[in-house]
Amino acid sequence: MDTRAAASLERSAERVRHHIDHPHRAAKLGLLLGRTLTPTPMLFVRYPPSLSLVLTGRKLSGDDELGHQEWGPDRFLITPVDLPLIARVLEVGQQGDFLSVNWRLDPAVVVEVAAQLPRQRGDDQPARLGTMTYELADAVERLLTLLDAPQEAAVLAPLLSREIVLRLLQSDQAPRLLAAAEHARADVVGAAIARMDQALADPWTVESIASAAGTSPATLRRRFRELTGLTPMHYLKRLRLGEARRAMVVDGLSAAQASVRVGYLSASHFSRDYRATYGRPPGADGTALRAQLRAG
Repeated sequence: MDTRAAASLERSAERVRHHIDHPHRAAKLGLLLGRTLTPTPMLFVRYPPSLSLVLTGRKLSGDDELGHQEWGPDRFLITPVDLPLIARVLEVGQQGDFLSVNWRLDPAVVVEVAAQLPRQRGDDQPARLGTMTYELADAVERLLTLLDAPQEAAVLAPLLSREIVLRLLQSDQAPRLLAAAEHARADVVGAAIARMDQALADPWTVESIASAAGTSPATLRRRFRELTGLTPMHYLKRLRLGEARRAMVVDGLSAAQASVRVGYLSASHFSRDYRATYGRPPGADGTALRAQLRAG
């Protein structure tokens, strides 16, 4: 990675450390700041359309369907739609912490900026992770400086948002970003996700999901693949497993109760999928995570 980019990310990391306890201030800029002091087990997280950066440390993202990707400050991730991710922190940085930044993408801004640029050729299916550049790191750093100057944010944040989008459109992830903006106009994927969220335990099929989203099964499959890398049914499985884990840890449900809540008809099927995703049987995993919560 460019030494200038590395230095810029280090300065961003210091600012995140300073503001990690002020999430509301960060949220006004479309930012979600993250910090952990130890490696973590596999976790289920859901991001809206966003740019994800690792400032210090390394993480592992993905699963058997998407493939596993290890990455750190030298890479970035674009999630073009509300995407459930399986990830874990592999290691912390030299100062003993793992720091991350998520910045919410606005499809309208992507369309606006892209309209002013010449259409560039690129790989229609880029790698899952983008390559960090100094220009992108610098723009993100300047956005983070507004955490120290909230009175200037109303003027400067919209300008910096457009610059960050510009830098992304100049990167190897431009095709993924453009595809997300185009699909936002006729968002059948978003409509399908919303319907599944509202009735997670329903006996969904590709055909019924497509019908609920007002499209054909073939179109739904294609758009899900383009935006998430998953089929609709794999996406649904990930949602169900994530909600089941939350129900066991937060609501205190047993593995059997959680599996029924999210729509699994077979306890053995649920256990097999859960273990493949999180590395432990659901009952043992729920017990261990509840103990971690009680211990703080």
